[in-house]
Amino acid sequence: MTKNRLEAFSDGVIAILITIMVLEMKVPHGANWEALRPILPVFISYVLSFVYLGIYWQNHHHLLQAVKQISGGTLWANTHLLFWLSLLPFASGWMGENNFQPLPVALYGAILLCCALAYWILARVLIKVHGHDSVLAKAIGRDVKGNISMAFYLLGIGLSFVNRWLACAVYVIVAVMWLVPDKRIEKSLIADASS
Repeated sequence: MTKNRLEAFSDGVIAILITIMVLEMKVPHGANWEALRPILPVFISYVLSFVYLGIYWQNHHHLLQAVKQISGGTLWANTHLLFWLSLLPFASGWMGENNFQPLPVALYGAILLCCALAYWILARVLIKVHGHDSVLAKAIGRDVKGNISMAFYLLGIGLSFVNRWLACAVYVIVAVMWLVPDKRIEKSLIADASS
Protein backbone atom coordinates (compact mmCIF):
# COMPACT_ATOMS: atom_id res chain seq x y z
CA MET A 1 0.00 0.00 0.00
CA THR A 2 1.13 3.53 -0.63
CA LYS A 3 1.36 6.05 2.16
CA ASN A 4 -0.34 9.07 0.54
CA ARG A 5 -3.80 8.60 2.03
CA LEU A 6 -2.34 7.86 5.46
CA GLU A 7 -0.32 11.09 5.37
CA ALA A 8 -3.26 13.18 4.15
CA PHE A 9 -5.66 11.74 6.73
CA SER A 10 -3.18 12.21 9.58
CA ASP A 11 -2.45 15.80 8.54
CA GLY A 12 -6.16 16.52 8.45
CA VAL A 13 -6.82 15.02 11.87
CA ILE A 14 -3.99 17.00 13.47
CA ALA A 15 -5.22 20.22 11.83
CA ILE A 16 -8.71 19.59 13.19
CA LEU A 17 -7.34 18.93 16.69
CA ILE A 18 -5.52 22.26 16.68
CA THR A 19 -8.69 23.99 15.52
CA ILE A 20 -10.77 22.31 18.22
CA MET A 21 -8.35 23.50 20.90
CA VAL A 22 -8.48 27.14 19.85
CA LEU A 23 -12.28 27.04 19.65
CA GLU A 24 -12.35 25.88 23.28
CA MET A 25 -10.90 29.22 24.41
CA LYS A 26 -13.80 31.46 25.32
CA VAL A 27 -13.70 35.13 24.39
CA PRO A 28 -13.54 37.21 27.60
CA HIS A 29 -16.26 39.69 28.49
CA GLY A 30 -14.43 42.95 28.84
CA ALA A 31 -11.92 44.99 26.89
CA ASN A 32 -9.13 45.38 29.41
CA TRP A 33 -6.13 43.30 30.49
CA GLU A 34 -7.94 42.14 33.61
CA ALA A 35 -10.55 40.40 31.45
CA LEU A 36 -7.79 38.15 30.06
CA ARG A 37 -6.64 36.91 33.47
CA PRO A 38 -9.28 34.13 33.84
CA ILE A 39 -8.37 32.58 30.47
CA LEU A 40 -4.60 32.68 31.04
CA PRO A 41 -4.39 29.06 32.33
CA VAL A 42 -6.44 27.86 29.34
CA PHE A 43 -4.17 29.80 26.99
CA ILE A 44 -1.02 28.36 28.58
CA SER A 45 -2.34 24.80 28.29
CA TYR A 46 -3.35 25.55 24.69
CA VAL A 47 0.15 26.75 23.80
CA LEU A 48 1.73 23.65 25.34
CA SER A 49 -0.67 21.33 23.51
CA PHE A 50 -0.25 23.25 20.25
CA VAL A 51 3.51 22.75 20.53
CA TYR A 52 3.05 19.03 21.22
CA LEU A 53 0.72 18.58 18.24
CA GLY A 54 3.19 20.48 16.08
CA ILE A 55 6.01 18.22 17.26
CA TYR A 56 4.01 15.09 16.51
CA TRP A 57 3.02 16.42 13.09
CA GLN A 58 6.65 17.20 12.16
CA ASN A 59 8.02 13.89 13.42
CA HIS A 60 5.16 11.95 11.80
CA HIS A 61 6.02 13.71 8.53
CA HIS A 62 9.69 12.75 8.85
CA LEU A 63 8.77 9.19 9.81
CA LEU A 64 6.62 8.72 6.71
CA GLN A 65 9.26 10.29 4.46
CA ALA A 66 11.54 7.41 5.39
CA VAL A 67 9.12 4.72 4.23
CA LYS A 68 8.08 3.57 0.80
CA GLN A 69 5.04 1.50 1.71
CA ILE A 70 2.70 0.74 4.58
CA SER A 71 0.80 -2.30 5.82
CA GLY A 72 -2.57 -2.94 7.39
CA GLY A 73 -0.77 -2.96 10.73
CA THR A 74 0.59 0.49 9.92
CA LEU A 75 -2.94 1.77 9.41
CA TRP A 76 -4.00 0.48 12.83
CA ALA A 77 -0.84 1.76 14.54
CA ASN A 78 -1.38 5.18 12.98
CA THR A 79 -5.06 5.17 14.03
CA HIS A 80 -3.91 4.29 17.55
CA LEU A 81 -1.58 7.32 17.57
CA LEU A 82 -4.34 9.60 16.27
CA PHE A 83 -6.69 8.34 19.00
CA TRP A 84 -4.32 9.44 21.75
CA LEU A 85 -3.53 12.72 20.00
CA SER A 86 -7.28 13.38 19.74
CA LEU A 87 -7.52 13.34 23.54
CA LEU A 88 -5.04 16.21 23.91
CA PRO A 89 -7.67 18.95 23.42
CA PHE A 90 -9.83 17.44 26.18
CA ALA A 91 -6.92 17.04 28.61
CA SER A 92 -5.55 20.45 27.73
CA GLY A 93 -8.91 22.11 28.28
CA TRP A 94 -9.53 20.31 31.56
CA MET A 95 -6.08 21.21 32.84
CA GLY A 96 -6.44 24.88 31.86
CA GLU A 97 -10.03 25.29 33.07
CA ASN A 98 -9.05 23.91 36.48
CA ASN A 99 -5.90 25.99 36.89
CA PHE A 100 -3.51 23.03 36.64
CA GLN A 101 -4.93 21.00 39.52
CA PRO A 102 -3.16 17.67 40.25
CA LEU A 103 -5.58 15.21 38.61
CA PRO A 104 -5.94 17.10 35.30
CA VAL A 105 -2.14 17.56 35.18
CA ALA A 106 -1.66 13.84 35.81
CA LEU A 107 -4.19 12.93 33.11
CA TYR A 108 -2.45 15.29 30.68
CA GLY A 109 0.84 13.51 31.39
CA ALA A 110 -0.80 10.10 30.99
CA ILE A 111 -2.14 11.10 27.58
CA LEU A 112 1.30 12.43 26.58
CA LEU A 113 2.77 9.10 27.66
CA CYS A 114 0.19 7.18 25.61
CA CYS A 115 0.91 9.40 22.58
CA ALA A 116 4.62 8.63 22.94
CA LEU A 117 3.96 4.90 23.26
CA ALA A 118 1.66 4.96 20.23
CA TYR A 119 4.32 6.77 18.18
CA TRP A 120 6.89 4.20 19.32
CA ILE A 121 4.55 1.39 18.20
CA LEU A 122 3.98 3.07 14.82
CA ALA A 123 7.74 3.38 14.28
CA ARG A 124 8.26 -0.30 15.18
CA VAL A 125 5.49 -1.43 12.82
CA LEU A 126 7.05 0.59 9.99
CA ILE A 127 10.48 -0.86 10.77
CA LYS A 128 8.95 -4.34 10.60
CA VAL A 129 7.54 -3.55 7.15
CA HIS A 130 10.88 -2.22 5.85
CA GLY A 131 13.33 -4.43 7.72
CA HIS A 132 15.83 -3.90 10.49
CA ASP A 133 18.52 -2.80 8.04
CA SER A 134 16.28 -0.12 6.46
CA VAL A 135 16.98 3.61 6.46
CA LEU A 136 14.20 4.06 9.01
CA ALA A 137 15.57 1.40 11.38
CA LYS A 138 19.04 2.94 11.23
CA ALA A 139 17.63 6.42 11.78
CA ILE A 140 15.50 5.43 14.78
CA GLY A 141 18.29 3.41 16.33
CA ARG A 142 17.86 2.97 20.06
CA ASP A 143 15.57 6.05 20.24
CA VAL A 144 17.20 7.43 23.38
CA LYS A 145 15.32 10.73 23.21
CA GLY A 146 11.98 8.92 22.87
CA ASN A 147 12.74 6.67 25.83
CA ILE A 148 13.87 9.62 27.96
CA SER A 149 10.63 11.41 27.04
CA MET A 150 8.52 8.49 28.25
CA ALA A 151 10.48 8.34 31.51
CA PHE A 152 9.93 12.08 31.98
CA TYR A 153 6.18 11.69 31.37
CA LEU A 154 6.07 9.04 34.12
CA LEU A 155 7.99 11.41 36.38
CA GLY A 156 5.56 14.23 35.55
CA ILE A 157 2.54 12.04 36.30
CA GLY A 158 3.98 11.17 39.71
CA LEU A 159 5.02 14.76 40.43
CA SER A 160 1.56 16.08 39.61
CA PHE A 161 0.32 14.85 42.98
CA VAL A 162 3.33 16.28 44.82
CA ASN A 163 3.92 19.56 43.01
CA ARG A 164 1.80 20.25 39.95
CA TRP A 165 4.08 23.06 38.76
CA LEU A 166 7.09 20.75 38.72
CA ALA A 167 5.03 18.25 36.73
CA CYS A 168 4.14 20.95 34.21
CA ALA A 169 7.81 21.96 34.07
CA VAL A 170 8.69 18.35 33.19
CA TYR A 171 6.17 18.39 30.32
CA VAL A 172 7.62 21.69 29.09
CA ILE A 173 11.17 20.26 29.27
CA VAL A 174 10.14 17.33 27.07
CA ALA A 175 8.51 19.70 24.58
CA VAL A 176 11.67 21.81 24.47
CA MET A 177 13.73 18.64 23.88
CA TRP A 178 11.64 17.98 20.77
CA LEU A 179 11.24 21.57 19.53
CA VAL A 180 14.23 21.08 17.29
CA PRO A 181 12.92 18.58 14.75
CA ASP A 182 14.39 15.11 15.03
CA LYS A 183 17.16 15.11 12.41
CA ARG A 184 17.97 11.39 12.60
CA ILE A 185 15.59 10.44 9.82
CA GLU A 186 16.47 13.43 7.67
CA LYS A 187 20.20 12.67 7.96
CA SER A 188 19.63 9.00 7.16
CA LEU A 189 17.60 9.87 4.07
CA ILE A 190 20.33 12.22 2.83
CA ALA A 191 23.03 9.63 3.48
CA ASP A 192 20.99 6.95 1.70
CA ALA A 193 20.40 9.19 -1.31
CA SER A 194 24.08 10.00 -1.68
CA SER A 195 25.22 6.37 -1.49
